[in-house]
Amino acid sequence: MGLYFLPFEKELVNYHKKLETAQTFGKEKEIEEIKKKIEDLRKKIYKNLDEWQITLVARHPNRPYFLDYVERVFTDFTELHGDRNFADDKAIVGGFAFLEGNPVCVIGQQKGRDTKEKIFRNFGMPKPEGYRKALRIMKLAEKFKRPIITFVDTPGAYPGIEAEERGQAEAIARNLREMSKLRVPIITVIIGEGGSGGALGIAVANRVLIFEYSIYSVISPEGCASILWKDSAKADEAASALKFTADHLKRYGIVDEIIPEPVGGAHVDYEKSASYLKEYLLKNLDELNSKSIPALVNDRYLRFRKIGEFVEVRI
Repeated sequence: MGLYFLPFEKELVNYHKKLETAQTFGKEKEIEEIKKKIEDLRKKIYKNLDEWQITLVARHPNRPYFLDYVERVFTDFTELHGDRNFADDKAIVGGFAFLEGNPVCVIGQQKGRDTKEKIFRNFGMPKPEGYRKALRIMKLAEKFKRPIITFVDTPGAYPGIEAEERGQAEAIARNLREMSKLRVPIITVIIGEGGSGGALGIAVANRVLIFEYSIYSVISPEGCASILWKDSAKADEAASALKFTADHLKRYGIVDEIIPEPVGGAHVDYEKSASYLKEYLLKNLDELNSKSIPALVNDRYLRFRKIGEFVEVRI
């Protein structure tokens, strides 16, 4: 993957050019000095990102995807294919693996990097058969008493005519219902962008974790701007209004914990990002495994039941 700079990272471009030159001529002292300047500048830039800038980081083309984390966090991953009804949706990948020797079920939405892979993965937008495949794998996990870990990274479920013809809404709704009743621990991790029901279709969990520069919302900023102002160009204003960044979500009880990212975002250091993820997964899995099955199911129900609670004040 080549270097890619976001609009607010323009100051980094010149430093990276200088770094390339120094590396070409093997100037070790200069290399270290430039690396230090890049690190300091990244800290300064990422110290106070606004909601739209965080959105751009969450969508960064080099950001680690689901399979990047599977490769670094889990062992012996065995992928399962198809919904046993219509097709094998490549936008959702799932199967069984081991986390530090613990057998688990892992399911995630997978995006593509180049044009060919993006089309193959349908840009990370699952169709009904993807959600039905995910549920089939989750039911297997329940049968064999394996905890379920899901990874959310989608702009939303695929809105095409064929998806609607095959029951997109019904497939997602069924997942919401069935996941709420599964008799095993469920952990969901938002690793990029989590859009609407397309994200929630694999995210009814006991614990919802989110990476520091990820977003999770009922609608994209562009979609929100199109509805409110009839102008998708006002996406930055919508991003501010939606309150969908990790800090806001934690404050409102939508997510339980925020997983830190390396300075500059998860795409800067895949290994460090994966190590943070592994640490949080092991901690939460250990806590959930200590609960009884009825407690797990009730905990999951109450977690979502309390979202959106309000108190009416009479004046």
